[in-house]
Amino acid sequence: MKFIFADSLDVVDPNYDFASDSFAPGRKAYWGDRYPHEMMNPAPYDGVLVSRGIVGDHRFPGKYSSAQSMRFRRVGARQFLRLEAPRFASMPIFGDSGAFSYVQEEKPPYTPTELLEFYADAGFTHGCSLDHIIFDFDRETHGLVAGSDHARRRFDITLENAREFLSLARDLGPSFSPIGVAQGWSPSSVAESAARLEKMGYTYIAIGGLVPLRAEDVHRCLHAVRGRLSWDTRIHLLGFAKAEQIDDFARYAPTSFDSTSPLIRAFKDSKSNYYVETETGLEYYAAVRIPQAIENPRFMRAVKVGSLDSDTLLRLERHALESVRGYDRGTVQLDTAVESVCEYGSLLADDPSAGSRSRLKLAAEIRIATARTLKDRPWARCPCEICKQVSVEVVIFRSSNRNKRRGFHNLGVFFEHVQRLLGKEIARDSFQIPRRAGAAEC
Repeated sequence: MKFIFADSLDVVDPNYDFASDSFAPGRKAYWGDRYPHEMMNPAPYDGVLVSRGIVGDHRFPGKYSSAQSMRFRRVGARQFLRLEAPRFASMPIFGDSGAFSYVQEEKPPYTPTELLEFYADAGFTHGCSLDHIIFDFDRETHGLVAGSDHARRRFDITLENAREFLSLARDLGPSFSPIGVAQGWSPSSVAESAARLEKMGYTYIAIGGLVPLRAEDVHRCLHAVRGRLSWDTRIHLLGFAKAEQIDDFARYAPTSFDSTSPLIRAFKDSKSNYYVETETGLEYYAAVRIPQAIENPRFMRAVKVGSLDSDTLLRLERHALESVRGYDRGTVQLDTAVESVCEYGSLLADDPSAGSRSRLKLAAEIRIATARTLKDRPWARCPCEICKQVSVEVVIFRSSNRNKRRGFHNLGVFFEHVQRLLGKEIARDSFQIPRRAGAAEC
């Protein structure tokens, strides 16, 4: 089972100055920045997925600039993603249509031919057919008797596009693997879609529409799908938001899944921001939240209305940072570091005045989470390149360069977790020993 990382220009400045919170002098965005696979060895994933919706075009702007989008197609995905080194030679590059970008449209804005041209221009190794997301879900529906007109129309569009896509994809030769995307409004309709794709000739099928589903509903869908497909037919879990529960889904023998969850949880989860692998599975720590005083929107609003003073914010911010760094060096006591973070962070309360109920409540929450993280010092035990390079900065919730580095760390821990679950070869105590790529299995 391959872990495919769904990238969206997730890069960091390798020379970022944490003391001054500033980029390296002369830094050029993208050109001087580094992807996770450039910062860690081995790469913390088996392959990369790039969505057309992320790359964007004149119809639907993505995360790439127009110049980056043109360069991506001109030089190809492997060069753009800086995957040309020999150790990445076998790493697959998946593509999908970016259906979330046109979810409000009556039909996809592209044709199967246009999508295939996008894959061919950029040299993708695997490409998903042109689908149309179905958000309806009825876990009790059997067969195709139910489903709204809207859902059934998208079901038909997805299959019609898949049929045309497969016919065209065969012209690209053996270096390209077409993947048919199954959509549906219920477990049985998703299974019916997958079965039709297999009958068309697809040997690799992606199960779409999983992102908003609860874990038990994903199980229902995959159970139904596996009941209709040959075990020789490979399955990809598209946009798998339940990545941390992947061991629960191994029974369905997916060949691959893509996710951004380990990276995103580093800065979008309220508590589980830093991953640690234990003998019993993944464990999570809260990041130490020390927001930037002069950039945090809530702080700035409070300063404008007069409920907070900018000089006080800057003083408490500096004290919190110095205390946490001092604790890491062994020159500051745990309680002192925790309280400095509480005093500053609790000013984000609805009522930041001293002794207010909301501030006391927030301070108590910060105190518990921060004390656990600082006391256990998980960054000091981690052998990954990220934690070795930046130490305690990796657990400070503050700027993109810290938060994404924590996300890179999470990718490494999660990848090792997946490898261990599957009994694959990977070093237990370090990410630095190269493993066999094995990407050709995809």
